[in-house]
Amino acid sequence: MSFTQRLLVVLAAAALLLGVLMIFSYDIIKINWISFMEIQPSYRAMEHPLPVAARSIPIEGAAYIAGQGAPVNPIQSDAISVERGRVLYSITCIQCHGPNADGNGVVGGALVFPPANLTSEVVQSKPDGALFLSISNGILGADGQIHMPALNENLTVRDRWDVVNYLRTLKASATPQP
Repeated sequence: MSFTQRLLVVLAAAALLLGVLMIFSYDIIKINWISFMEIQPSYRAMEHPLPVAARSIPIEGAAYIAGQGAPVNPIQSDAISVERGRVLYSITCIQCHGPNADGNGVVGGALVFPPANLTSEVVQSKPDGALFLSISNGILGADGQIHMPALNENLTVRDRWDVVNYLRTLKASATPQP
């Protein structure tokens, strides 16, 4: 075999190999490669939120210390806080609790457990810290069903206190407008 014949054989083999690689690169023949993202568990938003790691403190500071009772509201209930709370309520809470905070939201009627009437004496008589904990941790019924999801992943500590300050204004007004 002469040098030119060997060169032609090598070039033909290289062209064949390049052709096979081109077929795979243009998705003519699809090979599914296993990726680690496909074989790990995944969760939807607010589905089985992970607990806070032991002895850790969030970036924004400790919201409350477990076992110490309801926290005290550190945010002054001024016009800015109440307005921020109203805006956050209209984004986060209005779907279930409704524009009048009476539990008649668009989504609230479809729920198994009706949302609380936030203007009621039962809700308004609770301390600020209890409202904050309800917003933060959600409400789990005696039957083990989630009556309200935890919003600690959706709202910062400051946001939750602003919502509490807004909820306090609902007592004075029978028809709040978020």
